[in-house]
Amino acid sequence: MENNVIKLMVQMEKEFMYAAEQSQKFVEGNNSAGTRVRKTMQNIKNLAQDVRKEIQTQKNSVLA
Repeated sequence: MENNVIKLMVQMEKEFMYAAEQSQKFVEGNNSAGTRVRKTMQNIKNLAQDVRKEIQTQKNSVLA
């Protein structure tokens, strides 16, 4: 079974790759892509927080 931390990290990677694609479109002049980049970066931020919480939860459950 795959660990939740790994699942979250894989999702972050997918989101980042999408943001990179959209960033290129933004640089080429597509302003709508800039909005998509900002939204995706917010998703990445939230996923990063979820990773932190999951690691803390797993760490605490081992010590308990």
